[in-house]
Amino acid sequence: MTNVQVGRASTPPQEQVPPEVRVVLTGVSWQTFKALLADVGEDRAYRLAYNQGKLEIMVPYEQHEEPKVLIGSFVEALVDELGIEIRHLGSLTLEREELTRAVEPDTCFYIQNERLVRGKEINLRNDPPPDLVVEVDYTNRSLDKFEIYASLRVPEFWRYEKQRLYVYQLVGEKYELCAESLAFPFLPISEIPGFIEQSKNIGQRAAVRLFRERIREILHS
Repeated sequence: MTNVQVGRASTPPQEQVPPEVRVVLTGVSWQTFKALLADVGEDRAYRLAYNQGKLEIMVPYEQHEEPKVLIGSFVEALVDELGIEIRHLGSLTLEREELTRAVEPDTCFYIQNERLVRGKEINLRNDPPPDLVVEVDYTNRSLDKFEIYASLRVPEFWRYEKQRLYVYQLVGEKYELCAESLAFPFLPISEIPGFIEQSKNIGQRAAVRLFRERIREILHS
């Protein structure tokens, strides 16, 4: 029997934003989850996560989406300055049927393994997972995303929460909080939230240009 929990997740008191809507279904079979994916398609305003019978449907709000977009732009500016390729795949559905787990990150990137998946339709049974996934989290989590991403063997996980960016690296079977990025060890992680906050006053593209200038300073030094 499927149980349904519908609620609005709480938000930090300093953030005057409308709450995200999360619907949690329990007792959902993998076959039902896959049928739902097939029926709703990719052109939708909500994201899904599935963990061994528990399905979460999350409808993000504006304050959730903006940091995600900016972090994606920062990574793109960074690799342009480095002269390397990435494959930016947004909220790609990452799934492993044998693990009965699936998740749609806020955004994800192939960096070290870009060449292995260039131009391919991703199938995690044969292809590596993204090198980096990003989640923006203003609210309480209904599912343990760490557990899902670890089971999928995603090597690096960034979580933006309450104007701070946390970097986790997969060590063995679990994630460990780290001071630097695995993909970009020279990147000043602690400075990224400042650029996100500046965008509220100077605009998104201006914030990206400032970030690019900062990266050039670091590379040239």
